[in-house]
Amino acid sequence: MAETRPVATATAAKSSTSVQPKKKSNSISWLAPVICIVAGYIIWRFLLGDPSNFTNPDPAGGFWPKHKGPKSGLVRMYDGGIIVPILIATFLTVITFVIERLMTISKATGSGNIAEFIRKVQYHLANKNVDQAISECDRQKGSVGNVMKAGLRKYKEMISNTELDTEQKVLQIQKEVEEATALELPMLEKNLVFLSTIASVATLLGLLGTVLGMIGSFAALASEGGGGAAAELSRGISEALYNTALGIGTSAISIIMYNIFTTKIDHITYGIDESGFTLTQSFASLYK
Repeated sequence: MAETRPVATATAAKSSTSVQPKKKSNSISWLAPVICIVAGYIIWRFLLGDPSNFTNPDPAGGFWPKHKGPKSGLVRMYDGGIIVPILIATFLTVITFVIERLMTISKATGSGNIAEFIRKVQYHLANKNVDQAISECDRQKGSVGNVMKAGLRKYKEMISNTELDTEQKVLQIQKEVEEATALELPMLEKNLVFLSTIASVATLLGLLGTVLGMIGSFAALASEGGGGAAAELSRGISEALYNTALGIGTSAISIIMYNIFTTKIDHITYGIDESGFTLTQSFASLYK
């Protein structure tokens, strides 16, 4: 006789949470750096390295033409060497992720003041008007509103639940808030690693370009000698320092924007924590 196995019910198969993962592509994390590297080389090779920008252009052309006699200060950056397009790429990458994070975090902040939003929800819960509190979450449209809405749905469900005691209901609400928070926070912190990494690497790349330029300048001084070589040395050092300036500037922007973003994320996270505390304390006090 064949062994019969119990069939799982639809209720058991369902997830105990209403929170669903957000399926969002993060192709920008690998696509943007590649595009910025290509754009950095194009800017260095074809804009800064345009033959019309030099009094003595290299007719051979190629990957790295040896143009001489830059006509302006900005064009001198071209003579900084092959590290320059990499530094330009890092700068463009910073700008790309700054714009992307600004858009994402601004959306996550939502509309209105977070503290005022939480006070409105507290007022509605004190009057046992859960539906109105959910409506406030829809108007907030940010990460705090999303977490609060998930918690309020479970809150509303627990009010009519007769199988669990108050402590168990509070734990269910707390669990729902934690799951919603776990889905929101990665979205806020995504791609910040690029800014923190470039903040350190850009300065080192700038110093590397400067060192390579200094090596070439001193090598020219040793091979030529005389007063003309001293002028060539000072010119070479000046060009090499463009690497340092570009690297430090890129690093400074990365550090400033990274700190701004982390401060905004901390503010949102605090609001999420306060919203979870509000829900659990409200339920525990009103539905003992």
